[in-house]
Amino acid sequence: QVQLVESGGGLVQPGGSLTLSCSTSGIIFSIYVMGWYRQAPGKQRELVARITTTGGTNYANSVKGRFTISRDNAKNTMYLQMNSLKPEDTAVYYCNARGTVAQGDYWGQGTQVTVSD
Repeated sequence: QVQLVESGGGLVQPGGSLTLSCSTSGIIFSIYVMGWYRQAPGKQRELVARITTTGGTNYANSVKGRFTISRDNAKNTMYLQMNSLKPEDTAVYYCNARGTVAQGDYWGQGTQVTVSD
């Protein structure tokens, strides 16, 4: 059974930091492209950051220079270090594992991040 479990969300003041984790099981983690997505109320889900199997990364323009995605294949876990958080970063953050059609595409249940005074 495939499981992706996000953790690390919460309430933080503007300018603060959070680190999200995505712990996986049931997949061969190292062969999946991993990504963080977010969805704010009333908005579509959007890509925040993605990391390839070889460690290549790409980021949404809105988070470049503030967020860092990483992965630890030995721990089957992906991370998102979020610095200089802004109120507009408030959303539910989802973990995604994307493989080939045969390998499948999986989502976590999401973790809430709220940036507010």
